[in-house]
Amino acid sequence: MDGPINNKRCGMLSSGIVLLHDNARPHTAARTAQLLQQFRWEVFDHLPYSPDLTPSDYHLFMHLKKWLASQSFEDDDRLKTGVTTWFKSLVVDFFDNGIRKLVQRYQKCVEVRGDYVEK
Repeated sequence: MDGPINNKRCGMLSSGIVLLHDNARPHTAARTAQLLQQFRWEVFDHLPYSPDLTPSDYHLFMHLKKWLASQSFEDDDRLKTGVTTWFKSLVVDFFDNGIRKLVQRYQKCVEVRGDYVEK
């Protein structure tokens, strides 16, 4: 698959860090922009109102929700401990798979000029 997202992804290893960034107020503040410029990080903007392009929504929380459905906790402390333990049990491949899915989803969004919601 060739396109803008793959070109960005291929360049990540040779030209530095690419930060997927939404437009939340703290992320658009002048100080944040200065810091990103200082680090020489390239910002790859996240399209607004696109939760299907947010790895935490379509990948991380989907798996967390599935895991939580099979659990039972006696109190909030045990819930916190359980979730923390679950997060620590995730392997690097789990997060890598989420980013790989992002590439496919983002490419699809670009191809239809932003008129995209995963169904």
